[in-house]
Amino acid sequence: MLRVLVLLLLLANGGYYAWSQGLLRDWGLAPRDQAEPQRVGEQLHPEWLRLLPPPGGRPAPPPAPPEAPPPAPASAREMQEAAPSVAAHSAPAECLQAGIFDTAQADALRRAAAALPEGSWRLEPATLPGRWMVYMGRFPDADQLAKKRAELRELGVAYDRPNAALEPGLSLGRFSTEEAAQRGLTTLAAKGVRSARVVQERLDMPGFMLRLPEADARLRAQAEGLRGALAGKALRPCN
Repeated sequence: MLRVLVLLLLLANGGYYAWSQGLLRDWGLAPRDQAEPQRVGEQLHPEWLRLLPPPGGRPAPPPAPPEAPPPAPASAREMQEAAPSVAAHSAPAECLQAGIFDTAQADALRRAAAALPEGSWRLEPATLPGRWMVYMGRFPDADQLAKKRAELRELGVAYDRPNAALEPGLSLGRFSTEEAAQRGLTTLAAKGVRSARVVQERLDMPGFMLRLPEADARLRAQAEGLRGALAGKALRPCN
C-alpha cells in the first residue's frame, strides 16, 4: 500500500512539472501565458504613440546635461606659488610719505624716483623746522675743551660735537623746539652742569616731502629701490 502511495506522488509531481513547463501544450494542457504576445503582434503603428502633458500643464523639461567632474584640488606647491600674486592684488592701496628733505637730498631723491611709474609719486614743498641745542662753548683752546669733556664724563652726561659753525664746543642734546631745549637744560643743571646754554643750531628752511598717494603692494615693492636716496628716512602712512 505504501509503495502505491509513493508511486502516485511521483507521478503527480512529474505531471505537474511537465504541465508547468509547457511540455503538455500540444495536448491542450499548459498554464495560461500572462505575457499575451499575440496582443503585441496586433498593434498598428506603435511608433506613432506620443505621451502628451496633462491639460494646462507644461511640457517636461529636457534632461539636464551631465555635471562636469569637480576640478582636481590644487597641490600645496601651486597654492604657495599663487599666494603672493593674490596678496599683491588684494592688498589695499594707501598713501605713504617720507621726509623732510633739504634741497640737495630732494635732487638725489628726484633722480632715483624717476624709475617709479609716472604719476605715482611727487615731491611736495614743506618746511624743514629749525633745531635747538643745549650747547657749551666756544672754548678758547683744545685744553679747555678736553677739561670740560672730563667734567661731563664724571657727571655721567653724554655729549657730541656741534656743527662746524659752533666748533670748538660741545652739544649736550638737540631739540625740535626752544621750549624742549630749555627743559633739557633744566634737567642737566640738576645734574651739576654749569655754563651750558640754549642756542638755535638751524633756522627754519624750505624742504620737500616725498608722497606716494596710491601705494599698492607693487608700488611699495618698487619703492624699496629708493632706500639709498631716502637719507635714512622711512616711508610711513600719510598724516
